[in-house]
Amino acid sequence: MSTTEQKPARTRLISGPGMLLVWFYGVMVVGAVSRSAYQIATDFGRAPLAYSLSAVAGVVYGFITYTLVRGGETARRAAQVCCAAELAGVLIVGTWTLVEPSAFPDATVWSDYGMGYVFIPVLLPLSALYWLRRARGTVTP
Repeated sequence: MSTTEQKPARTRLISGPGMLLVWFYGVMVVGAVSRSAYQIATDFGRAPLAYSLSAVAGVVYGFITYTLVRGGETARRAAQVCCAAELAGVLIVGTWTLVEPSAFPDATVWSDYGMGYVFIPVLLPLSALYWLRRARGTVTP
């Protein structure tokens, strides 16, 4: 590529409703990471599975937030994969906590489909997947 040629500017994924998604994911990062960090540091032996799953949720939320802010087609696809994995996690853990509550002596971010977080953990990936699907084709690589 010569100095006169320029790469196309990366289209942002956070225009319009995408900005609201970034805000919600940012809040969920803070909530899940701070909750799990405190629980792991103070009482990990009580519910190691629950606290570890909350930490994983925080990492997933952080990665999705980063990809939405980063923009571009590769980031859009990565966010789509992570949102699908997040939704699967919420559905699996949510069902698991209802079927076998004794496996979770304490709640995770995804327990009962995110009831402790006003069901945002189940609604957020659905909204994000819809937004990312609509953004397909409008985002440059």
